[in-house]
Parts: sequence; C-alpha cells; structure tokens
Amino acid sequence: MASFWRSLVGKLWLTISALVACVLLTLGLFLLPYIDTNFTNSGAIKSLFVWVSIAGFALTTFFALFLFTKITQPMRRLIQAADEIRTGHYDTRVTLRTSDEIGDLASTFNHMAEELENTIRSLNLEKEHLASVLRSMNDAVLTIDQNGAVILTNPPAEELLRQWEHIDPDKEKEMETPQGLIPSYLRPVPEPLVPMFRRVFGEQEDQREDVHVKQTVWSVHMTPLTSEGDIQGVVAVLRDVTEQAQLEKMRKDFVANVSHEIRTPLSMMQGYSEALLDGMASTPEEERELMQVIYDESLRMGRLVHDLLDLARMEAGHTEMVMHETNLSELLSRVYRKFAVRAKERSIQLNVSLPPEVLLLKEASEDRLEQVLTNLLDNAFRHTPENRQIALSARRILEGARQEPYVEITVSDQGHGIDQEDLPYIFERFYKADKARVRGESAGTGLGLSIVKNIVVAHHGTITAESEVGSGTVFRIKLPVEKQN
Repeated sequence: MASFWRSLVGKLWLTISALVACVLLTLGLFLLPYIDTNFTNSGAIKSLFVWVSIAGFALTTFFALFLFTKITQPMRRLIQAADEIRTGHYDTRVTLRTSDEIGDLASTFNHMAEELENTIRSLNLEKEHLASVLRSMNDAVLTIDQNGAVILTNPPAEELLRQWEHIDPDKEKEMETPQGLIPSYLRPVPEPLVPMFRRVFGEQEDQREDVHVKQTVWSVHMTPLTSEGDIQGVVAVLRDVTEQAQLEKMRKDFVANVSHEIRTPLSMMQGYSEALLDGMASTPEEERELMQVIYDESLRMGRLVHDLLDLARMEAGHTEMVMHETNLSELLSRVYRKFAVRAKERSIQLNVSLPPEVLLLKEASEDRLEQVLTNLLDNAFRHTPENRQIALSARRILEGARQEPYVEITVSDQGHGIDQEDLPYIFERFYKADKARVRGESAGTGLGLSIVKNIVVAHHGTITAESEVGSGTVFRIKLPVEKQN
C-alpha cells in the first residue's frame, strides 16, 4: 500500500481528492447559509450535497484505480525490464499489447533491448576474436594504463612478467606515480620498460628500442593509446630477438675473423713475392726458402677455404654423408697407424686402447668420422710437447633411462690444456684459446673443432671437453650404436 502512495497515480489521486475537498468545503461554506435562508426543505438539499460529495470522491477513487491499472502497472513492468537489462539480462522483453503511448513505449523499449543485445553480442565476439589473436601470438603484448598499471596481457606476456618479477627495481628509476593510483590487484609496468613508458608520454609518439634483460634481447614497440587527444595508456609489443642478435654478432665476428685469417697468409705471400721480384734472394737457397714460405701460406689459405666450405655446407644441412655400417675398431686402428710415424718424429708416445669385441656402428659415415679423429689428434699433437703422451681409446657404454648402447671415443693428451673460462667456447668458429695453448709447428684455422662438432651432431652424438691448464685435455665423443630416426 505504501508503494501506491509513492506512485504517480497515488500522488495524482491525492491531488484530485484534495482539490475536490477544497471545492466542496468552499461551496459548503458559502452555500449552506444561503440554503438555510432561502429554502424550506434545506435538510434534503444538504443530504443531496453530501451524496454528491461522496459520489465525487468515489469517482475520483475509481479514476485513480483506472490510471493505476492502465499506467502504473505497465510502467512498473518497464522499470523491472530495464533493471534486468541493467544487470546483464539482455534478452529481456516487455509484452504490452496496447495502442496508446504506453504500447509505443514498450515497442520502442523492446527494439532498444534487441539492438543492445546485438551490439553486446558483437562486442563480445570481437573481444573473443581479439583474445584469440592475442593468445595465438608468439610476441608478448602488454596494455598499460596512464598510471603505469598493466591491465591486459596475453600468455607470452604473462610468462615474461613472471620472469621479470625478480628484477630488483632501481630506486632512481621508480615510476613518478602518486602512491595508491595502482590497485593492489594490478601489476606495475616492468622495470625494463619504464624509460620507454616515460618517453611515450613525453614525446607522445611511438617508441622502438632493443631492451637487454637477463642476457636476453627484446625488441620493444610501444604505441600510445589516445582518447579525445589525450594519452590514456600504451600498448607494448615485445619480441625475443636474442637469437637474431647472437646470429648478427656471429656474422660480424665471422666476417672479421675470416678477413683476419685470410689477410695474414695473403700479406705473407705478397711480401715474399715482392722480395722475389725485387731480387732480394741472393742465392738459390734463399730463393727456395722464400718460395717455400709462399707455398706453405698458400696451403694454409687452401685449408682455410676448404674448412669454411665444409662448415658452411654442414650448417646449411647440404653435406652429403654416405651412412652405412662402420667398423669403428678398424677405423681407430687405421687412424692410429696414420699418426704413429708423426708421434715417433715428435718423440710423443701415442697409445691406443680398444676392447676385445668389434665396435660396430649401424649407421655412420666412415670418412667423416676419420675427419673427426684426425682433427682431434692433429690438435693434440700441435699442443703436446715432446716426451708426453697422447691416448686414443674406445669402449661400449649404455646411456639414458632406456639403457641404449653407445660407443664412447676418448682422445686425451698431456698438452698445455685449456683455461676453464675458454672451455665453453672452443667449439665456436675461429675461437682460439691462445692464452692457454701454445702454437706448435703450424697454426690452425680455428674451424677444426666446429667441424668436429657438426659431424658428431649429424651422427646424433655428443662431444664434450675436459681440460686443466698444464695437465692436458680430454675430448669425449658418444655415438649411438643403433640407427637413429
């Protein structure tokens, strides 16, 4: 009942009733004395006046109930439907079949609700499409508001934020944001992106930069989000370009090293050739000596070019290896015999240790494996002084949880050894641990161990090195016995 008095119809009824009462009271005050003085049957007239008043109030009440039925109840249904739409029930409709303004209002309301439902459905579809695109991206995408809070991420960005959580923030580079603007459930902009975030707001334009974080390189593109001319936030797209940066560095180092390695023999050949042309060799012996140097340097350049071509073909996957069953025991014996004469000339003891059973590899390239052993033994001889030992051995082992059969080949020497800080890089192209090794009778190209590693990997094997300065170096090669898919 209380809701009726607060409704429009209730207020209208009270207003009309009050007006009728005022009119009747005014008429009563002026007409009753006149009736008493001019009419003999004043009581009947007064009774008629009372019944007319009662009838007026009854009609007013009936009119109020009529308005309540025709206006208030439909309005309440419209209000209830609007409230349901407000709470997210966009399929709510009003069923009012009237030809008056209330019916037009209900029809307009239903049309509005239908349009709103279609719009929300389209927005949700676009949101799902955007979410799918973000999830499918390999790049990390961050949306950051103007206060420096991360408000939207995709899975790669989530993983990146977890990795960057433990970066100690630099107090001198803290965000110039008033305290309390970033809610506790939101994360602040990552510390490595703070300088770019500031520049976007300062310069109000896109920013691109390579950011170095924890030995990784990230290409970051940060774009401002504008609304009515004001920047409301930024979108940052991050791509891991560590591998590209390393490849670019390797390319530059490769060009520099190749230039250096080729320049040295070229300079030697040019210098001695000019000496011959200028007639600086006064005797046939001196002339022969100069020509011998030119010949040796040409051989060195030929080895460098040959190794470069081999390495390039291997890394590009264009090397053809004829794989077949290989008798590794016979190959090791042949390599031992090839270096036995050199060992005798250098006064170095060369030992070989093979098991009684024949070591067979189901699928291997005999020529390439011989190249591996030759390179390793050549390095060992180059860096081992006289009256020391070099050992070549092989054995059959079981590796892994499935106990798969492997052959382990070991080449060890008692040479000068390799420093521990150089050991992780010895299989890189042109890397020479000159600080720990002393050059022997001939300088290498710096490509031998890179070629060795590529050949071993092509056989699905592994190669490792252990060394100690002054004690020697041990190379261990593990090759699978069975054919690998």
